[in-house]
Amino acid sequence: MKQERKVLELYIHIPFCVRKCNYCDFLSFPAGREKQEAYMAALFSEIKGRAREYRGYEVISVFIGGGTPSVVDADRIVELLELLNRHYYMTADAEVTIEVNPGTVSADTLKAYYKAGINRLSIGLQSANDRELQTLGRIHTLEQFLECYEAARAAGFQNINVDIMSALPGQSLESYRNTLKRVLALVPLPEHISAYSLIVEEGTPFARWEEEGSLDVPDEDVERMMYEESKCILEEAGLHRYEISNYAREGYECRHNCGYWKRVNYVGFGIGAASMVDNVRFHNDSDLEKYLEQPTKCRSDIQILSVEEQMEEFMFLGLRMTAGVSEREFYRCFGYKLKEVYGQVIEQNIRDGLLCYISQIADDSEVSADSGQQDCRLALTQKGLDVSNYVFAQFLFDKD
Repeated sequence: MKQERKVLELYIHIPFCVRKCNYCDFLSFPAGREKQEAYMAALFSEIKGRAREYRGYEVISVFIGGGTPSVVDADRIVELLELLNRHYYMTADAEVTIEVNPGTVSADTLKAYYKAGINRLSIGLQSANDRELQTLGRIHTLEQFLECYEAARAAGFQNINVDIMSALPGQSLESYRNTLKRVLALVPLPEHISAYSLIVEEGTPFARWEEEGSLDVPDEDVERMMYEESKCILEEAGLHRYEISNYAREGYECRHNCGYWKRVNYVGFGIGAASMVDNVRFHNDSDLEKYLEQPTKCRSDIQILSVEEQMEEFMFLGLRMTAGVSEREFYRCFGYKLKEVYGQVIEQNIRDGLLCYISQIADDSEVSADSGQQDCRLALTQKGLDVSNYVFAQFLFDKD
């Protein structure tokens, strides 16, 4: 009998960008064409060299991220897709996403992506205010974003995400509201919007400016109002919130990211890329020169997850989604009822109004609690979503 394939997601890291943004702490940097070509050659070697390990898997999603993958020559991205299709078992409906920034793609580039099989685009706008974009260190204007979006639609893309940010230096509630409204005025409406609040990360120019006292970010009350505006305005426009910072039209939730939150197996290629396969986590080395020399011998930080660590991840990743976590799935994975492991934590958070139960049948449509077919799901309430990190911390086991 033919063995059923396991599902797998692939993340492809392309670290290059035109210049580093002032808020960015990702593994990314500018590089000339020669270095880019050397990196892509090493990346292709790693992808081919690892293919044998994943013969028993079917790839359900690919995410090409960075950095700004669109700074690399379009021919290399096309070659990348051809390589994946040749060496991995790609499902016919696999979601294939690439991140692009306005100002780094042409109409011809977008057409080449679409023809190669990329079916989802993630465009980094961040703000519809040119002054705010300049403060962020972005290389584009609002007008360039609009041109990029129009060209993407003309190329055939019917699944587009737009990234926006709130709590930016110098940003007012009104200017953030204008960003939301400007994105929602796009025709056709984006299928997906990621709305993140700025986090000042160590080692960035923003962190330095904050230390110097010159980073003029909105206060907590204004930031809170921006957060509320995101929910109200986006949901009124027909994009439902399916994860803490992500909104989508029905059926357009990012399948790749949902896989992360559901702990689907994934493999990362490229420097610094993370992987999790059969409850083993590992990373590729972040040193570019080492990677260029031996791209198939760069794995480090290999961690075999204990059952307790798997349970922790199941909870704090799964609860990010508004659909919550499944009691049935928890039992299937671990052989314990959810309440047997986390009963006290759950009861306390329900009393505090931070968690609630949602009764659902297998197809995820709601049913009454006495139907006998329900799969009870534990989810954050609206109040719980607002303090999610506090709730997540309670599902960590005491290691002492």
